[in-house]
Amino acid sequence: MARVLITSAIPYINGIKHLGNLVGSQLPADLYARFQRATGNEVLFLCATDEHGTPAELAAAKAGKPVEEFCAEMHEVQAGIAKGFGLSFDHFGRSSSPQNHALTQHFAGKLAEAGLIREVDDSQIYSHADGRFLPDRYVEGTCPNCGFEKARGDQCEECTKQLDPTDLINPRSAISGSTDLEVRATKHLFLCQSQMKDQLDAWINSKADWPVLTTSIAKKWLHDGDGLQDRGITRDLDWGIPVKKGTEDWPGMEGKVFYVWFDAPIEYIAAAGEWAEANGKTDADWQRWWRTDMGADDVKYVQFMGKDNVPFHTLSFPATILGSGEPWKLVDHLKSFNYLNYDGGQFSTSQGRGIFMDQALEILPADYWRWWLLSHAPESSDAEFTWENFQQSVNKDLADVLGNFVSRITKFCRSKFGEAVPESAPYGEPEQALIADLTSRIRAYEQHMENMEVRKSAQELRAIWVAGNEYLQSTAPWSTFKTNPELAATQVRLGLNLIRLYAVLSAPFIPTASEALMQALNCDDSSWPTDVEAALSTLPVGHGFSVPENLFAKITDEQREDWQERFAGTRD
Repeated sequence: MARVLITSAIPYINGIKHLGNLVGSQLPADLYARFQRATGNEVLFLCATDEHGTPAELAAAKAGKPVEEFCAEMHEVQAGIAKGFGLSFDHFGRSSSPQNHALTQHFAGKLAEAGLIREVDDSQIYSHADGRFLPDRYVEGTCPNCGFEKARGDQCEECTKQLDPTDLINPRSAISGSTDLEVRATKHLFLCQSQMKDQLDAWINSKADWPVLTTSIAKKWLHDGDGLQDRGITRDLDWGIPVKKGTEDWPGMEGKVFYVWFDAPIEYIAAAGEWAEANGKTDADWQRWWRTDMGADDVKYVQFMGKDNVPFHTLSFPATILGSGEPWKLVDHLKSFNYLNYDGGQFSTSQGRGIFMDQALEILPADYWRWWLLSHAPESSDAEFTWENFQQSVNKDLADVLGNFVSRITKFCRSKFGEAVPESAPYGEPEQALIADLTSRIRAYEQHMENMEVRKSAQELRAIWVAGNEYLQSTAPWSTFKTNPELAATQVRLGLNLIRLYAVLSAPFIPTASEALMQALNCDDSSWPTDVEAALSTLPVGHGFSVPENLFAKITDEQREDWQERFAGTRD
């Protein structure tokens, strides 16, 4: 049994996420976690809310609530929505946790001991109208790289270029909109990433199996222009992790907090500590996942994220871990995704454009969204959500292929043999041919899933569903029954066992429907089909079942048109 540590990029606390965020990190991470568990591996799947920095403060101010209260409420909201989508986190933590406070301060102390943190007399934008410094996302303006007029002071959402607030053209306050700004002197800590350039380069070069998207972004940051730059890790904010050197005060850094992008990735580790505490476990229980001197040498660590998060996870976070000089586990595979666009434009949390996770669950069950998003995952390029494509894909794949198969075989069996697996002859030539085909396809499906090839996995799973429909069409038990009831019973027995097989194989993609099928079959044997022929005899003769309700209702043209109109604008 292998051990697999999985983390999904942690979502900002500042609001409910859109479907582009979901498919770019949490959902494919859940797919992989469910598959690994289903095939018998030990999994620790961690995520959390990213609660510090400007987005949290701005969102709390807009909501008219203290930031701590706002973050606590939004954590519960995001956890609830994640549960609604069937995201099977072992723990969904908070970057504001005591564990992350202590661990972030610990890493800062170790980096300082290693000579990898320097104090810098920095220039920062001060707003006269707001009476305060405006770090990173408190400043908006035009991107000097691509000309996008709503770029933020830490990164341009359009071209993903990492920025400083002073880089922006025509900067303005994100709080008041004021342009009455001036650059003032302040002091901050910088992580000396430039000293680690060669070490990081060699490490990334060793990852030949990483997606090109991941390594190309990392290489760009390492080598383009002036190469990898030192990065500020402190901010003049009230809300965040106070700057300390381990457990000691840091002279000159009073009143400052660590920059959110320094503490947020550390929360991956801290979340394991939260998980241990929440489940009555010891420090050794979580350290065996994260420290190579405590047993993490045999752990496979996989991260999932959108492409805009790649620089921080391939450079800044590894620089923190490597620079500490301590035996922490580094990521083994970093699966990154392009963007999912919405109906001719971009999904955008800040602009309120697209379908958001809570809205999606209000109009359709989670499995509809899971299937479409995963089968259209933006792996090799950006993908586009359109309502027409969504309707067509759901209706054809889920309703016409899987749902139709389940309905036909269970209803036919009930009408001719009752609600139990009928007694029949051994499987014959058509059944053996199907078993051989399924064996080949299931092995391919497993390989795609293991390789985190999300779209290919979905295509192979659909082909496995199609194979069952083609078998039904060619054998036609409803016709066979008229002349050879025993042969028809054999075909039905295979069909009922195929439903169980489909439930097991489909669970990583559509867990709710899978569970409904298992309940209808009165079966709790979810063992993975290592031997397909044996798997297709799991339900014995006489095993009772019930005909499931319509597994997937089709999306009507009227529904599609209504939703198209409803989500054409922006969210309030």
